Amino acid sequence: MLDPKYVAGHNLLEGKSVLITAAAGAGIGFSAALRAAEEGCRALMISDIHEGRLAEAVDKIQTATGIKEIHFKVCNVTDEAQVQDLVDTAEAKLGGVDVLINNAGLGGSKRVVEMTDKEWQLVLDVTLTGTMRMTRAMLPKMAARKAGAIVNNASVLGWRAQKEQAHYAAAKAGVMAFTRCSALEAAEDGIRINAVSPSIALHDFLRKSAPEALLKDLASREAFGRAAEVWEIANIMMFLASDYSSYMAGEVISASSQRA
Repeated sequence: MLDPKYVAGHNLLEGKSVLITAAAGAGIGFSAALRAAEEGCRALMISDIHEGRLAEAVDKIQTATGIKEIHFKVCNVTDEAQVQDLVDTAEAKLGGVDVLINNAGLGGSKRVVEMTDKEWQLVLDVTLTGTMRMTRAMLPKMAARKAGAIVNNASVLGWRAQKEQAHYAAAKAGVMAFTRCSALEAAEDGIRINAVSPSIALHDFLRKSAPEALLKDLASREAFGRAAEVWEIANIMMFLASDYSSYMAGEVISASSQRA
């Protein structure tokens, strides 16, 4: 199939401020940050554990979009103090956060019989509990304004089985369940929480962490016979962050033909 055509921004996030975790580098988080700027957000803050890559990401986004207000801050979502500091800093610098995109996650391949408690717990701590920590810290801020949108990054592995992915799949299934349950609570304060569930979205880090043969096999199973571009997943995040999804709460959009 021909490569998809990049979609120009349509000011979906005009007037909104956006905070994104795990947004350095070349993955979905960086693409979401770039798309948020292209969609006209008034202010943007990106976070990651890699300080050097954060600064580079800011430069790339500013060069590409001309956004005037963009900030970055190092944060490890497994550390509650760092999470609280990130949210407080974003609230102050952005004049309130309208949109939170929880993109932080950690994967890896390991058979269950070979998996240590530490390996299991780290994947869940970053991917699932990190999402909970960020949401828990942000909800009171948004609730005070009776508005806000939170977008979580889940995975098709929350539905689909794959060998050597028990820890990651369990974490992403947890993100889906957390999205549904927390959304009902948040809706009482006018806050929308939803998630996107990508299948395979190719970027440099994924290519380095998984065998090429496996990636080609997974991509071949998709409806279009290819993996998603990271910006195609970011586009869905922009929709969920925008007012176009005003009646959606607790939904998990599958960006894949491989639902089960």
